[in-house]
Amino acid sequence: MYLCAHYVRKELQMKNPPILPVIIATGFGSGFSPIAPGTAGAALACLIWWALSLCLPAQGLLVATALLVVVFTIAGVWAANRLEPYWGEDPSRIVVDEMVGVWIPLLAADADNLWYAVAAFVLFRFFDILKPLGIRRMEALPGGIGVMMDDILSGVYSLILIMGTRWLIG
Repeated sequence: MYLCAHYVRKELQMKNPPILPVIIATGFGSGFSPIAPGTAGAALACLIWWALSLCLPAQGLLVATALLVVVFTIAGVWAANRLEPYWGEDPSRIVVDEMVGVWIPLLAADADNLWYAVAAFVLFRFFDILKPLGIRRMEALPGGIGVMMDDILSGVYSLILIMGTRWLIG
């Protein structure tokens, strides 16, 4: 059975994967960055959030960011599942998980104070790279769920820290 599955995967790796999952999973191509693709995906997500902050009032930005988290989480799981036979498990070029992960702490960021956005980016990357507090265990979940969940948990930890900081500062 293993040999059959291995042969099928090799055959699929030689073919081009479907384009829509590639566009979603690679964060509109940012995952093809030769240097730090995860950071490139998170940076693109921050730029998208910042552009939205210029166009939307505070409540609209909050709703738009929440929608991005939900829509891209669902799309990311789907895309990662579709690409796994072609690229293997959780390849570095899949960065939609980093995009979702950084949008989560950006839910607590104030568009008028870009330091919160910088903090969201830095904290998220810190948790995503070091994977403390059970984050690494999320990678063991199957398929696209495992791809997305470690970054979602990294984002949640970052969100908690930013919200706590905002509460302390007042």
